Amino acid sequence: MNRYRAVVWLYLAEELRQFAADEQNAPLLSGRTPESLRDQLGEGMDLRPRNWRGRHLGFLLRRTEDPWARAAVVASLLDPVHVADIVKDPYERSHLDRLRPAPVSQAAPDSPGARIAERITTADDPDEIGWLRADLGQSVLEAREDRPAPRPAPAGPPRAVRERLPAAEGLIAPPESARPRRLLTWLRRRSPDARPPTAL
Repeated sequence: MNRYRAVVWLYLAEELRQFAADEQNAPLLSGRTPESLRDQLGEGMDLRPRNWRGRHLGFLLRRTEDPWARAAVVASLLDPVHVADIVKDPYERSHLDRLRPAPVSQAAPDSPGARIAERITTADDPDEIGWLRADLGQSVLEAREDRPAPRPAPAGPPRAVRERLPAAEGLIAPPESARPRRLLTWLRRRSPDARPPTAL
């Protein structure tokens, strides 16, 4: 985004040299834009965002071999609604969000520049959305085979419940407050039929 809030497309010098090396592209580097391209732009058909997303996707995928990180790269180009439709598990979606690549725009969140950048970096063509959804589904399957997404450890019963369980059945250990001289009383109160250990 320039200071006039217009999108300016920047290309690497090496890419421009490669583009210019093809004789068919020479007319595009000087003079007026060909009429066919002007007609497409006039109809609202701008292929630059889609082409950029494809190149950016390949660039990010080459930077990592981690299956979950690769799935997060694909998910970053899709609207969250599509991601939620493919990845049903909320813990998996949360893991993908944590591994999501950094935004390409340095604009403040919710600013006009950030909204325009989000629109450019999110797939909007039906064909593109279709193959990104298929790619995300396959990437998540491969990531699950490698390792499951992290999730919270299961919580045990509350302390009040644990202390009410009969220790004589071996379900829990006596509380720390149960001194050896009071252990027999503690056991009888919770299980009247329990016999004291022979060591006592």
